[in-house]
Amino acid sequence: MYTTTTYISEEESLRRMSMRTFKDATKTIEERASERMNFRTKPHIKKIIQRAAALTGVDDSVFTMNAAYQSALETISAHERTVLEPVDHVTFFAALETPPPATEKLRDAFSRHKSRILSK
Repeated sequence: MYTTTTYISEEESLRRMSMRTFKDATKTIEERASERMNFRTKPHIKKIIQRAAALTGVDDSVFTMNAAYQSALETISAHERTVLEPVDHVTFFAALETPPPATEKLRDAFSRHKSRILSK
């Protein structure tokens, strides 16, 4: 039995992407666009971004800002939540309900913390 792997070109990838409807996720944010972000990129990357932006009917800035914004939201979301597999769920919550006794190192760490941090 043979399997085939299909590789698509950048051209085909862009063509498929252009079939999607562009949704400007930053447009609904009720703030004045007062901040600037400047960065350098390679000519090839710039050309691809410009082409993709043109295919979706928006300018380079809108396209790039939306891509960066969506990626930032996904990154933050991935770092702010913990996903447990079902097999780990019971063990995790059991450890929260009945934690092991504090070790000497943990007690020392709490003492150092208490002496350095002023609570309000």
